[in-house]
Amino acid sequence: MKSNMKKFWTVTASIIIVALVLFGYFRFYFVFGEGVKSGELNYVVYKGVLFKTYEGKLIQSGIRSRTAGTIQSYEFEFSVENEELARELMMLGGRTVELHYKEYFGALPWRGFTKFIVDSIVSKPSVTALPSETTSALSE
Repeated sequence: MKSNMKKFWTVTASIIIVALVLFGYFRFYFVFGEGVKSGELNYVVYKGVLFKTYEGKLIQSGIRSRTAGTIQSYEFEFSVENEELARELMMLGGRTVELHYKEYFGALPWRGFTKFIVDSIVSKPSVTALPSETTSALSE
């Protein structure tokens, strides 16, 4: 009788552990979706209390609005795991960019505050001349 109870609890504990591992995987590591968002890069910052992460916001302009004749903006908040990519994004603030992202069901504190993780820049503006150099070249 004790052998059957021990086997029951072993099987039950094993099932619970497997279920928790599967839940954790699908909640935090399974890529639910991925895509590209385009808009004006508002900011990228490095912040956090216990886990310092790179967080950013992309402003996407839209045409639809509840009030006729107005333009509504959509904000896409994201996190960046790659420090080199985050530093590159910091230099592109205020410019229009296209960012590739992966969407997860949940956020992990060491990965970022959001469930959207940007992993690459699809397109960015070329930085050939500063605006002041461009205007002085045009006036000549």
